Amino acid sequence: MGSLTGSWMMNLCGGPVCSNQDALSCAFKEVFDSSTCTNHLAATGIGLLLVLALALQLVIKIPNSGGSAQGLVAVGSPLQLAAVVFSGCLGLVYLGLGLSMLGSIFSQDAAAYLPHWWLVTLSQGFSLVLSSFAFSVRPRFLGASFVPLWSILVVVYAAFICCSSVVGIVADKAITIKACLDVLSLPAAFLFLLYGVRCTHDEDGYQATGNALYKPLNTEADGQIADSDTQVTSFAKAGFFSKMSFWWLNHLMKLGYEKPLEDKDMPLLQTTDRAHNQYLMFLEKLNSKQSHSHATPSILWTIVSCHKREIIVSGFFALLKVLTLSTGPLLLKAFINVSVGKGTFKYEGFVLAATMFVCKCCESLSQRQWFFRTRRLGLQVRSFLSAAIYKKQQKLSNSAKMKHSSGQIMNYVTVDAYRIGEFPYWFHQTWTTSVQLCIALAILYNAVGAAAVSSLAVIIITVIGNAPVAKLQHKFQSKLMEAQDVRLKAMSESLVHMKILKLYSWEGHFKKVIEGLREVEYKWLSAFLLRRAYNSFLFWSSPVLVSAATFLTCYLFKIPLDASNVFTTVATLRLVQDPVRTIPDVIAVLIQAKVGFTRISKFLDAPELNGQLRKKYRVGIDYPIVMNSCSFSWDENPSKPTLNNINLVVKAGEKVAICGEVGSGKSTLLAAVLGEVPKTEGTIEVCGKIAYVSQTAWIQTGTVQDNILFGSLMDRQIYQETIERCSLVKDLEMLPFGDRTQIGERGVNLSGGQKQRVQLARALYQNADIYLLDDPFSAVDAHTATSLFNDYVMGVLSDKTVLLVTHQVDFLPVFDSILLMSDGEVIRSAPYQDLLADCQEFKYLVNAHKDTVGVQDPNGAPHGAKEIPTKETDGIHVDRYIESVRPSPVDQLIKTEERESGDTGLKPYMLYLRQNKGFFYASLSVMSHIVFLAGQISQNSWMAANVQNPHVSTLKLISVYVGIGVCTMIFVLSRSLFVVVLGVQTSRSLFSQLLNSLFRSPMSFFDSTPQGRILSRVSSDLSIVDLDIPFAFMFSLSSCLNAYSNVGVLAVVVWQVLFVALPMIVLVIQLQRYYLASAKELMRINGTTKSALANHLGESISGAITIRAFEEEDHFFAKNLELVDKNAGPYFFNFAATEWLIERLEIMGAVVLSSSAFVMALLPAGTFSPGFIGMALSYGLSLNNSFVNTIQKQCDLANKIISVERVNQYMDIPSEAPEVIEENRPAPDWPQVGSVELKDLKIRYRGDAPLVLHGITCKFQGRDKIGIVGRTGSGKTTLIGALFRLVEPAEGKIIIDSMDISTIGLHDLRSRLGIIPQDPTLFQGTVRYNLDPLGQFSDQQIWEVLEKCQLLEAVQEKKQGLDSLVAEDGSNWSMGQRQLFCLGRTLLKRCRILVLDEATASIDNTTDAVLQKTIRTEFKHCTVITVAHRIPTVMDCDMVLAMSDGKVAEYDKPSKLMETEGSLFRELVNEYWSYTSNGNI
Repeated sequence: MGSLTGSWMMNLCGGPVCSNQDALSCAFKEVFDSSTCTNHLAATGIGLLLVLALALQLVIKIPNSGGSAQGLVAVGSPLQLAAVVFSGCLGLVYLGLGLSMLGSIFSQDAAAYLPHWWLVTLSQGFSLVLSSFAFSVRPRFLGASFVPLWSILVVVYAAFICCSSVVGIVADKAITIKACLDVLSLPAAFLFLLYGVRCTHDEDGYQATGNALYKPLNTEADGQIADSDTQVTSFAKAGFFSKMSFWWLNHLMKLGYEKPLEDKDMPLLQTTDRAHNQYLMFLEKLNSKQSHSHATPSILWTIVSCHKREIIVSGFFALLKVLTLSTGPLLLKAFINVSVGKGTFKYEGFVLAATMFVCKCCESLSQRQWFFRTRRLGLQVRSFLSAAIYKKQQKLSNSAKMKHSSGQIMNYVTVDAYRIGEFPYWFHQTWTTSVQLCIALAILYNAVGAAAVSSLAVIIITVIGNAPVAKLQHKFQSKLMEAQDVRLKAMSESLVHMKILKLYSWEGHFKKVIEGLREVEYKWLSAFLLRRAYNSFLFWSSPVLVSAATFLTCYLFKIPLDASNVFTTVATLRLVQDPVRTIPDVIAVLIQAKVGFTRISKFLDAPELNGQLRKKYRVGIDYPIVMNSCSFSWDENPSKPTLNNINLVVKAGEKVAICGEVGSGKSTLLAAVLGEVPKTEGTIEVCGKIAYVSQTAWIQTGTVQDNILFGSLMDRQIYQETIERCSLVKDLEMLPFGDRTQIGERGVNLSGGQKQRVQLARALYQNADIYLLDDPFSAVDAHTATSLFNDYVMGVLSDKTVLLVTHQVDFLPVFDSILLMSDGEVIRSAPYQDLLADCQEFKYLVNAHKDTVGVQDPNGAPHGAKEIPTKETDGIHVDRYIESVRPSPVDQLIKTEERESGDTGLKPYMLYLRQNKGFFYASLSVMSHIVFLAGQISQNSWMAANVQNPHVSTLKLISVYVGIGVCTMIFVLSRSLFVVVLGVQTSRSLFSQLLNSLFRSPMSFFDSTPQGRILSRVSSDLSIVDLDIPFAFMFSLSSCLNAYSNVGVLAVVVWQVLFVALPMIVLVIQLQRYYLASAKELMRINGTTKSALANHLGESISGAITIRAFEEEDHFFAKNLELVDKNAGPYFFNFAATEWLIERLEIMGAVVLSSSAFVMALLPAGTFSPGFIGMALSYGLSLNNSFVNTIQKQCDLANKIISVERVNQYMDIPSEAPEVIEENRPAPDWPQVGSVELKDLKIRYRGDAPLVLHGITCKFQGRDKIGIVGRTGSGKTTLIGALFRLVEPAEGKIIIDSMDISTIGLHDLRSRLGIIPQDPTLFQGTVRYNLDPLGQFSDQQIWEVLEKCQLLEAVQEKKQGLDSLVAEDGSNWSMGQRQLFCLGRTLLKRCRILVLDEATASIDNTTDAVLQKTIRTEFKHCTVITVAHRIPTVMDCDMVLAMSDGKVAEYDKPSKLMETEGSLFRELVNEYWSYTSNGNI
């Protein structure tokens, strides 16, 4: 058999293929030399396989595609035309040449070619001609994957042919026609490859648009089904090669290049990456671990066990990367040996160049997969943590809420979870750096022997020197996060209550407090950044120290130095220095993740509500609420119960009223029924579905309809009835889009009464069994209260169980039972008449009410004499805004979050550098780095030039080398220090501008901007500006300079490489632009989606009780998961795009390196000195790394600078009028009289909005008591806003004591006016701080005020007195007590003009009577303007202003108005009397 094969080869090749001598050298020559038979056989075999495969593809696919023959061939672009024509012509020339060779055999030519010559030429010709035809066929005939796959195969084949021919030319020192054609075949193949890439993009576009033609019209359901399938990322269906090359991302990259990406362009994440799946997987693992061991399993190890497969796979790629990287110095050593004539076989140089290319490609693929997989893993962990934190806050107990404020919880999601998500990306660096160092030491040992020990010693000293710094860094990071929490808490509170701060003119004080907290943050930030700078210095200078130590040891140990071992050492250190330099980053990320994890773990382990199980309501349950001897305590302290010994049995369908003085425990009783208050003793049973209406209205951002449906399905009929029963019909007509109107955060564009009615509608729509109503009628006027009570409580809820907390005694007679509460106990529980007969406390309550009402009837008309049926009064305010044109949906109050679009160029960088001498510090940093680089190059040039120079002694050689190295270290240190100064100064400047801008912005900005948007900027964006951008800036510039210095060194030594390098650099820049078009938009979308996530979290925390009451936790959790995924999507595509870019850049870097090696091998030996070959290749080997590092750092900076862009958006908000106008300051005792004159006052909330006040003209005399009345939405609160200039007049003016208030500063105006606002607000802190935040009054004065406003006992009961705790939002004080605190502030301030904006709505009648008396005596010399729903509070006023639809209906003395027929005031009074009459409810 062997002889047969041999004779066949003899016939084909004309001689034996290989002799037995030097088989390896012969094999390489035979395969890679185009003049050999073996090479021709390989090329022919591959060519024929390609021809056969191509022919089969054409024969099978085209008939099956069903297309017409006419449309088969189409040349659509110049690129396709060039590729097809060039390859076709080349193929025809090959065929001509092959046929002429064949002809020479038949013509008996002496110079006849052997068979393998004409065979290889014809096979190449056929393959090119057939390829040209295939590439001219429309892509859809051959399938989407054909063109890109085939173009890659053709390039590989052409590369083999081309390389073989070049080797042949060098070996034979002669150029033939076939060799020229072979070299030309590579550019032809590259044209196919470029067309293949473009064709893939076009194919994606074709599929997207082409299929739309066949979609039926108006199929929403189909659209939704299609969405779920087609919009999932291509990554979900990508094959192995597509995943390895990131080909699946091409369509999105092309789309981003053609137009700025938007939210709707984002494909959905695949199922495994979604938060819901990650959360379920975690719970499953946690439960399985708990079942095996009784101890609580660690959250960290549970996460690790969930993702162990992905950790191992990414670890494998990390190891592969380290191994392929480490081949570099070995190949370099072999190359230097070849250059000095110590090669082992003839073509070793070319083989080494090819091996370099393959190794670099493997290194690139493995590193890209390592980074992509760990980023994806980090994303999954982050999504799971965000979901877990949200789920936890839904169940957080009251005591845990005290420790974890809403600001902190926001921080856990927006900062800590993100930092932990970054950690997996860096995790493998912790051990790969060690492996790389070990391999490097082994290579060094091989190169310089025992001297490698000194390298090891220096590395160990460096790591040990870093240990204490790492510990300090951990401490500083923890302190920094704590300081950030405190500052965020203060900011969050200020932003939420900005209206109150402006009314009281406290913005300046709160701004100073926040600035003080930020100063503490700067202290820890500076400490943290300095330690990071020290780290950076330590690790950037370590390669200098290691090489110095190594060469000094060589000198001491008399180890000879030559180009081979010197540059093997230099190359090894250059490759190791990048991972070594990232050690500070790894340490920083590790510390940040550890701190974040500790904080989140602590939160996830916090105590939860152990709420009682609510049983399903079944027919036949007679008692849905039963409490036996129950005690409840908010503090979970049995010795200090909030409610004591409660016995309550409520029958099904019973109406129970709960009343009592302020702070008696009424709201707490409802909370106990809901399971919100920890039970310390007794038993409680609640059966049935509950609907709850809280005392402070909780409204979500969204439409009115969303707020009413609250996650339930729409039933149009029930919905319509609900709106009617809740008196919302007219209000919805007023709103620009009816029930589709966007409500601002916390319902800012609804009045207090409208908010309550939306809440009532939400409760009614749920069709629950038990209704818990916490004083819902206090915020609405008398007419609406009557209407609601009749239609809602006694009408539609007639067969439901109702518990109503109320201060309105008038409603009590119709209740089945009344609970009278005092000091956390139920004193009596009985029907109205029984209580009236034998309960003294109840009598006081009723009599106090009768006293207030008894004053009121100047005409002496009996109560109820003129009953107005509620239906008739509906006509009074029908025609509101009927004529106003409804604007388009873009005019909604809540605008879409603004974000920059497209390429903003250098604008954000300039903005960052323009702060506080930023340019100066950045320039110093860059100059320091340039000097450092110049030092390094001169160090290596000195070594390269003199390593084999006999005139330079080894000592001198090493001394100069070490001397230059030590000098460069000074500049590394100065560079790091300048960056720290740059970071702290710019952070300080940006924050200061942002804070000023926010505190000076008008209320309209806060009304139309969800808090989450502002908070995401002052938390996560600011955190990036503080911690990440300074070093990202430095690393980006330094790595860029490094990369170009590498190319420079290569070009100086091997100038020929510029032919490859220059086009590559142009291509790199183009590719980077292509990438940045998409990447910047992805980062911006990531920012806006993060705001939406933060906003939803903030709302859910504030409405937790309502959400739990309606058992809607799952609905809100699902919404949160959706927002987490929406935020994760852009982030996922952003880091995938980075890997997409870098992989392509690394392949280009590999081409440049192998080209330079190829040139060196091609030129005759001795052209270059071994020293310079070593230096060039040692720089060349790190070229890949440095180029990738450059692009990576630049892209990282480009992504992070988006945070500066986002912060800047809120740095230039149009501000309010000046706080103080120096040339027009009022006198210190202004206003002396307190007269207020309104002249043709017109108000609109925004330039494009309709008028809210239509030309109001009237005058309030000094020291008069003015009452302002009107139905809900008539413009009463807007008028007060205008008085305080929360909204500026569109026309007209307000004059106080002869001074136009628009001409003086806002601080001067607001600080001279007193107000008790509609929504009583307390701040977290102490009682003293809440009454006197500016510290202007003594304790004695504060105690006196507490006594006057009925809070003395409540404060004295607490151990700390004035230092008693006030929780977030004042949640540990009742609503009534909060209003009393607001009164206390006003009593301390003593202003000449006092405004009471429905100030006593949440107070019982007894307390109200005392307060009215206090106000009358304390403010008898002041002008008091009272906005009231309770008519009795304005009956003793000097003048009454009745408003309707933003106009003055009437303004006169109350007695006169009562006598006027058809007076609006008289109507309102009569309505009030009609519902206070017992018989008419």
